[in-house]
Amino acid sequence: MKELILIIVGSALVNNIILSQFQGLCPFLGVSKKVDTSIGMGAAVIFVITLASIATNLVYSLVLVPLHLEYLQTIAFILVIAALVQFVEMFLKKSMPSLYSALGVFLPLITTNCAVLGSALTNVQKGYNFIFSVANGFGTAVGFTVAIVLLASIRESIEDNDIPYNFQGSPIVLITSGLMAIAFMGFSGLI
Repeated sequence: MKELILIIVGSALVNNIILSQFQGLCPFLGVSKKVDTSIGMGAAVIFVITLASIATNLVYSLVLVPLHLEYLQTIAFILVIAALVQFVEMFLKKSMPSLYSALGVFLPLITTNCAVLGSALTNVQKGYNFIFSVANGFGTAVGFTVAIVLLASIRESIEDNDIPYNFQGSPIVLITSGLMAIAFMGFSGLI
């Protein structure tokens, strides 16, 4: 149990997929304008990464390893992730059309989001069993959600501030993200 908690906290805070590994920056920067949209994207990413960790672990251990096709792991993982994202996209379009339209082009981009693939490949590289893979995937997704919601809340709070012209828009977002990454580096001393 202690190992599971360490994996979840470690992947969410210490090895945050966004702020430590710099994977998945496209939706992080693009969807983080409003907290509501960021929470929706975070929920979609939690769902996709957790299910992708389950599915890719099963595909790897039950299909690729017995058939000695480990070299096909990246292609197999991309196919599994693409199918999961299509499922999420259809679900959101049917049940939550406002969130679906708010996420826009960034929802299909989860398919090519390197955070999802990176989490699946990390599970294989670290030799995690099924339970540890799911815990790592969930922790990674929670870390993504924490980072994107934090950035969105900061962006909303500085929206009306008097920011110098040269720093308005993307520059202030990148500076804020850099400061958040520095702050998250402090977690590496805790575990």
